[in-house]
Amino acid sequence: MGSPFSRDQLSPEMRERYGMDKRRSTTVVIAIVAIAAFLGAMAYVGAMLLRSDVQFLLLRWTVVQDDRADATFEVRRDGADAVVCVLRAQDSKRIDVGYVEIDIPPGEDYTLVNYSLRTVAPAYTVEVLTCARPDELRSPGPQFPPGIAVPEQPWTSP
Repeated sequence: MGSPFSRDQLSPEMRERYGMDKRRSTTVVIAIVAIAAFLGAMAYVGAMLLRSDVQFLLLRWTVVQDDRADATFEVRRDGADAVVCVLRAQDSKRIDVGYVEIDIPPGEDYTLVNYSLRTVAPAYTVEVLTCARPDELRSPGPQFPPGIAVPEQPWTSP
């Protein structure tokens, strides 16, 4: 809601006293510069957090049996680096039914991984949570319901 008086009706002393003579362009320029600096800093921090030298892609997964899901994924990295990939299977309610950390030793820059994951129930989805160097691995651990143990890996024929 604006003032009941127009700017022209106030004396110069009143306009100065209540800040009505100040130019708004200076305030606008300062605000734009501050917003741009903040957004630039946030973009920089985001880029640093998302940067990774290890790239991975889940190519396919299939449920073979009630206690087995096979996954195929690729890993691109510096071949001199060892990498750990985290593979997880969940049921239709998004509860973990399989979980494993797969060690990939130094080798080729491109690695194709085929893995038979043992599950405690049929998998509804399988995903690669992350692949990273062991000292940079940040991934949630297994999230099985209380009383359910993480199944031994990998799946092997009985």
